[in-house]
Amino acid sequence: MMPLEKLLVIDASRILAGPYCGQFFADHGAEVIKIEPPEGDINRAWPMLTPDGKSANYFSVNRAKKSLTLNLRTPEAKEVLHALIRKADVLIHNYLPDTAEKLGVGQATLDALNENLIQVVIGGYGAKGPLRGKPGFDAMVTGFSGIMSLTGEPDRPPVRPGISAVDMSSGMMAFGAAMTALYARATGAAKGQRVDLSLLETAMSLLGYHALNFLMTGKLMRREGANFSGLVPYGRYAAKDGDLMLATPSPASWMKLVALLGLHTLAADKRFETNELRVTNEAAFRIAFEKILARWTVAELTEMLDGAGLANAPVHTVDQALVHPQVLANDMVVETQSSDGTKRQQLGLAFKMSATPGQIGPAAPELGEHTAEILRHHLGFDDARIAALRAAGAI
Repeated sequence: MMPLEKLLVIDASRILAGPYCGQFFADHGAEVIKIEPPEGDINRAWPMLTPDGKSANYFSVNRAKKSLTLNLRTPEAKEVLHALIRKADVLIHNYLPDTAEKLGVGQATLDALNENLIQVVIGGYGAKGPLRGKPGFDAMVTGFSGIMSLTGEPDRPPVRPGISAVDMSSGMMAFGAAMTALYARATGAAKGQRVDLSLLETAMSLLGYHALNFLMTGKLMRREGANFSGLVPYGRYAAKDGDLMLATPSPASWMKLVALLGLHTLAADKRFETNELRVTNEAAFRIAFEKILARWTVAELTEMLDGAGLANAPVHTVDQALVHPQVLANDMVVETQSSDGTKRQQLGLAFKMSATPGQIGPAAPELGEHTAEILRHHLGFDDARIAALRAAGAI
């Protein structure tokens, strides 16, 4: 038995954060019904598209779900959605407040439909405040929150992170919040409840020690590229055939590195004798250090550093990481298939459970693939009623 298989989750969200939350439920056994408008989640057309016209973005957060198309601008579709909500355990959506009211998923409506429902509402900038109705996208919130100001090289303009960190982290946060609310319901601490979170609140929490450093000292941390300003060496360094990350977070680890790589002349240089001096003279240290590292390939250095117990990692490209034996050994690349039989590779489960493991289900569904099945199974609709809904433009 999978841990969440008795749960019914309605995923009415779009793009990444909400769908990623829904995918966690699907991966662990819940039945997840993805509600999409007739034209589909806009993420279905988001680049990059596969040779058969599928969006990798959409496939990354919608596997193992069932797709139901509903035109929520029609009263018939609203009735269908409300009927499903009466039976559901969790509803996920990321509609702006006014839009939620228009589409029939406003707070008062949901409370009246199902007092045991866990409502997971993901906003852009928070449920309160002057920007509560402002649309939020990962890149914009990354800029707004200060994260972008910390990303990039010190002497160049800020850049956005290379991954959709705020979106995906918000999906994780939403799943954790929903599971917390479900536990509260199961223990009798509450019935249903509304869970509010937003990309901005996630982003602010991700600032972590960067925020606390300012709040506690009044000092702003600066962009550091791939390095860490308080320690040298600590960061990205060039070897003979590529880059690697390397860190010496203590005097003992520095001396171990000196002995391993024969850095005695470098360590005796008056400019580099202490960590403080190496930080002050980082540019000169880097030139001298990388001249020595150029004797070895990244693979050779990694083997030597691993053997000495020193923190290091090769700087992989995505394709290199995806085929690395360590990634594959932990089942982070798996194969599944679409309903048409097309085999597709997917990312594996980020956490594994020993007694009730999750399972990678089918690849993301075709638009409306399960509409009739859901209406028959959950609501008891016959063919005539389903045909009438199609004729009305509700599905």
